[in-house]
Amino acid sequence: MFRTALRNVLAHKARLFMTAFAVMLGVTFVSGSLVYGDSLHRAATARVTDGYERIAVSVFPENSRVAGPGPAGIDAGAATTLAKVPGVAAATGRVDGFAAVAGRDGRLIGHGPSHRGGNFAPGADGKDPAYHFTRGSGPTGNDTIALDETTAAKGGYRVGDTVRVGTRQGAASYTLSGTFRTDGTTRSTGGSLALFGNDTAQRLFLQPGRYQNIELTAAPGTDVQQLLGRVESALPEGAGAATGAQLARIQANLATSDSDTMSQILLGFAAVALFVATFLISNTFTMLVARRTRELALMRAVGASRTQVRRILLTESLLVGAGASVAGLAAGTGVAALLRTLFAPADTPAAPLVLTPGTVITSLLVGTALPMAAAWLPIRRAMAIPPVAALSAAEPAPPARAGTLRSGISAALVLTGTAATVYGALTSGRDARTVIALGAALTVTGAMSSIPLLSRPFTALLRPLLTRLHPVYGDLAARNTVRDPRRTGATAAALAIALTLASGLSVLGASAARYLDRATTHDFTADYLVKPAEGGSGMTPATAEPLRRLPGAVYSPLNQSTEYRLAGTPSVLTGVDPATIGRLLRYDVVEGSLDCLAEGQIAVADFKAEAAGWHVGQTLPLQRHEDQHGSVTIGAVYRADEQSNLLPSITAPDSLVARYDSAPHTDAILVATDGGPGPAPLAGITRALGDNPALAVLDEAGVRARDSGSIGDQLNVFHALLSMALAIAALGIANTLAMSVLERRKEIGTLRALGVDRAGVSRMIRLEALLLGGLGATLGTALGVFLGWALGRTLQENVAGYTLVLPWGRLALGVLIALAGALLASLWPARRAARVDIPAATAAQ
Repeated sequence: MFRTALRNVLAHKARLFMTAFAVMLGVTFVSGSLVYGDSLHRAATARVTDGYERIAVSVFPENSRVAGPGPAGIDAGAATTLAKVPGVAAATGRVDGFAAVAGRDGRLIGHGPSHRGGNFAPGADGKDPAYHFTRGSGPTGNDTIALDETTAAKGGYRVGDTVRVGTRQGAASYTLSGTFRTDGTTRSTGGSLALFGNDTAQRLFLQPGRYQNIELTAAPGTDVQQLLGRVESALPEGAGAATGAQLARIQANLATSDSDTMSQILLGFAAVALFVATFLISNTFTMLVARRTRELALMRAVGASRTQVRRILLTESLLVGAGASVAGLAAGTGVAALLRTLFAPADTPAAPLVLTPGTVITSLLVGTALPMAAAWLPIRRAMAIPPVAALSAAEPAPPARAGTLRSGISAALVLTGTAATVYGALTSGRDARTVIALGAALTVTGAMSSIPLLSRPFTALLRPLLTRLHPVYGDLAARNTVRDPRRTGATAAALAIALTLASGLSVLGASAARYLDRATTHDFTADYLVKPAEGGSGMTPATAEPLRRLPGAVYSPLNQSTEYRLAGTPSVLTGVDPATIGRLLRYDVVEGSLDCLAEGQIAVADFKAEAAGWHVGQTLPLQRHEDQHGSVTIGAVYRADEQSNLLPSITAPDSLVARYDSAPHTDAILVATDGGPGPAPLAGITRALGDNPALAVLDEAGVRARDSGSIGDQLNVFHALLSMALAIAALGIANTLAMSVLERRKEIGTLRALGVDRAGVSRMIRLEALLLGGLGATLGTALGVFLGWALGRTLQENVAGYTLVLPWGRLALGVLIALAGALLASLWPARRAARVDIPAATAAQ
């Protein structure tokens, strides 16, 4: 049976090529995702754990402060005490914080949230074991710094150059003393690292004479666990300790979570591609088995049992899958290497690809099991035909219409699924999305199964347009499309699934982008918004003080102060300048007046007032901590989106906040200028703030891009991943048309003999492809919009202001891409049809 199956595969290799290619693409996606994810996982683990082997024990505050309300961090004297513990070779104090390095153009160097500064802590030999200097030396004074070599190269800095660095304390210029390499304990990928002298770093990031943690190295031959016990007995009050190995495991778990998420996303899209490939494989074996009905019946007639014939056919699918799996595994490894090259940060060393036995086994199992599962139903259907009936049939007769039972079941699934989806969308609660997921699964399954039923009305709807384009070829294309509804349905279903996901993501993405845009810019009436640079640790009220000297500018910081209880309700007060805030933010006051801020009263957002039962004129008792008490009066209530990034829930005059909080957190600074936004006002604000790279000065477009621009980037990535499913669907169209041409050789030869030229035959095949593409694209887009609406409805419960947005441009582009893919897929079948040999075709039985 194996030899027979192998011979049949070789005999039909041209017809099985598309199936093998589709399986190979699916396995490529799966294996590439697994290899890339494992490689990312190992590289991230190696990067963040590098350097922890030199740390025997690390001592750190168990809370943000040690010994209650006293100074932050650990007293520097503790390092001296811990250095005397038996088995400790050296004790090195560490302190770090946010530090943004500016390039020569004044712009921030690096990307991502990690812009760090730390202290250079040399030992007795003058070297710091955490840093290996490649040029120059470590900083020795208050006006010198050292940079990691990647940051220095990006900024074009050399030893002796002046470098502008911004911290939470402001910006200052330093002389570059050296460049260094470091390990994963101090610098993250994509960020920057600046080293300051020990006293300078303590002043900038903590307090003089304090450390955030103390690293202990062990003397040779010291047992780390025993050392940990001795260190714990010598710890200052409120401090804790852990070994370097424990810290490395914690860092590895944190770092690999992102790579695990990426792997899961890639595998999800790989599953979609494999699901789409299932339709292609099933369709191919349906047509192959139908073409070989007489051959299989002859085998039955000469003594082969149904089981033997079934095994032969399943072995054929196994051989196709095995060969495609091996090729897909090799291609997937290559794709993983390409992804690593394209997306690996430039400042990280190349990590080796990781091909685990699990990846090999999974890829081979998926690639071999999928064709066998997809071929099972066509083989079972063929085995039900009696040998006598098969031998007597001149040609396999395709079903004229979809089966009644199948149509009924499909309709029931669609109706039930649609009802469940609508019910979930219109109700609230945690189970709503579960109901929608179940309804969506039923709806999609029923819709895909009902495509054979829909092919006739869809073709009839477009027949007038086709016949207007060309009376003869348009009519022939329409007739050929509905000749075998099952084949048409399976081919169009693959395309419909890809379009369902693409259009659903487009609807959700466009709606989310509109919501985020409104949340970030609707309330913004200032010209500029000053925020900490990405990864920054915030600002203080003093940050805005230099803007007082800027001619023609008005501003207001948003000073957030926490830990309040107003009439027992936990609250956050945002202090603003009462004289300017009305010019800088849009307050839609529904009761009272915003002038109340100048009188020392507060204004409250409507959602906050409604939840707490507050009203204008009400005086509320105020408490902050245990020892601060007072009262405030509500002078206004305004409409606000609970998710707004700018409009606070409680707006208070800055003098009121300063009365209870001497160090509020300044979340942002709003600035307006007489001339409006422009290059000159932007430059003036930047100079007034000290050319601080730790601060970002954003106009309205910058605010929008910072808070909502990532939505479009994520959508583009998802659509790119879905292009694999679309490519497989296009292969399905090409495969269906190519095998249809083989089945219709006599018919095509007859048309040629009656005077139809090659161009006419090609045009007919291309029109058939457009009908298949149009059917799949139309159904997929409609389903995607419906499911996008349903999922969006569940967001409205928690996200006030979320509304449905139909991105007509993206939806139309998806349909056009599907039609273009179908047309491209028809080129090879159309060429084969046009080159049919007329005498041979008309003489064929």
